[in-house]
Amino acid sequence: MSWLGQEKTIPVFGDGTNIVPTIHINDLASVIQKIIEVQPKPYYLLAVDCSNNTMEDIVKLMEIDLMRINLLMEAAHLKELVPIRWLCESGLVENIELVVEEYRQTRGLLPIRICVLGPPAVGKSTVCQQICGHYKLHHIRLRKTVAETISHLEHTVRNMNSEAENEESTAATETQELLNSLKDNMEQNGGMLDDHLLVKVMVDKLMSNPCKNQGYVLDGFPKTYEQAKELLHVEEPESEDKPSVVSLYNKKIIPEFVVCLDASDDFLRDLVINLPEKLVQEHKYEQDNFLKNLSKYRESNVEEETLLKYLEELDITCFLIDVSSGETPMDQIRDRVGRPRNYDSMEVQEEGGVQADSQDEEEEDEDDEEEEDEEELGRKEAEDARKRSERWEKWSKSFEEKRQWEVQQLEVLSVPMKKYLMDTNIMATISQGLIACGAAWPDDPLDFLAEYLMKNS
Repeated sequence: MSWLGQEKTIPVFGDGTNIVPTIHINDLASVIQKIIEVQPKPYYLLAVDCSNNTMEDIVKLMEIDLMRINLLMEAAHLKELVPIRWLCESGLVENIELVVEEYRQTRGLLPIRICVLGPPAVGKSTVCQQICGHYKLHHIRLRKTVAETISHLEHTVRNMNSEAENEESTAATETQELLNSLKDNMEQNGGMLDDHLLVKVMVDKLMSNPCKNQGYVLDGFPKTYEQAKELLHVEEPESEDKPSVVSLYNKKIIPEFVVCLDASDDFLRDLVINLPEKLVQEHKYEQDNFLKNLSKYRESNVEEETLLKYLEELDITCFLIDVSSGETPMDQIRDRVGRPRNYDSMEVQEEGGVQADSQDEEEEDEDDEEEEDEEELGRKEAEDARKRSERWEKWSKSFEEKRQWEVQQLEVLSVPMKKYLMDTNIMATISQGLIACGAAWPDDPLDFLAEYLMKNS
């Protein structure tokens, strides 16, 4: 659930205060290798890391099954007898970034980052929703992101103030100042943010774990050359080897693909004219406002320093799609981007890799031939599923019959042994020997038990 990022909070079973012992698999392997080399005298070693993380701490970071056991453990004999070079001695919570990176590399998971640009009314949001449905990406919209940021800051400030109990907190003060600056700036600019604040909000969103892990679809942002440069570039601090400040692009958030939708001005005007009045008001496509924004977009793309030229200089794959050509934009995007690679291959295969988001039914326009192909594919998949179910049922029945036969044979074979053990009073003697062995705790339990049976035969 954490990797999919579909839930805001991961459920914690119980109160979440129980401590769960952990150890990284590499550290466990190092312990085993050291035991083989050193061969310590103690027979029992407890290998756990030094963390005492609670169930709630762990569940916040990763997928976990129902666990309510509370085990506060310390490594027994480990540090004295088999010291190792720890990879995650401080536990899972403090090393979550390393574990996530290992998770990603082991399964070959790579985020897909796409930026969709284009003039107003060209259908950017619709295409973004289709991309998100196909590749399971996060749809990043400007207004929604700003609203979510303000709401999150307000919630954080309330919690900090209640926990501090009127005591001054640096973090609370900084959060409150950021919240005030965002609200004041929006009031002064008619509900919009200046570029420096807007870019800060978007960078924080793109640097969030869901966007870094699976990827994102950036809807209509950045709009200008200056916004793109401020969004994607970071400044490397001075060092001995590099005395000057060097400007680099942020590899963690830079888009891999840029989809530029376009159409003629006449096509876009006709499209807006035929839109329902509700959508016109929702997207602010009134005649004067729409023509002004369209003219502004065209002017920004004939300057010397255009947004697309800048993105191409960063070696980002940019491709133009003419929405008036009649060809479905999503087909072209799938051809250029390729198969999903931000989730496990088996998961993608089982789910078909595609779950189209069909909220805008008025925009759907599929050919009859494609529908027939999909129906044929659906019938074929249903037939394959039926055959797999029949094979599985046949195998399960055969396995159960064989297992029952083996159980019956074992019971028949064990009757003489059971009779011999009970009639000769061997079981009673062995039980007493085991009790004596537990009390003596010998170095060689088998040898001790053998001598006991010889003395008490």
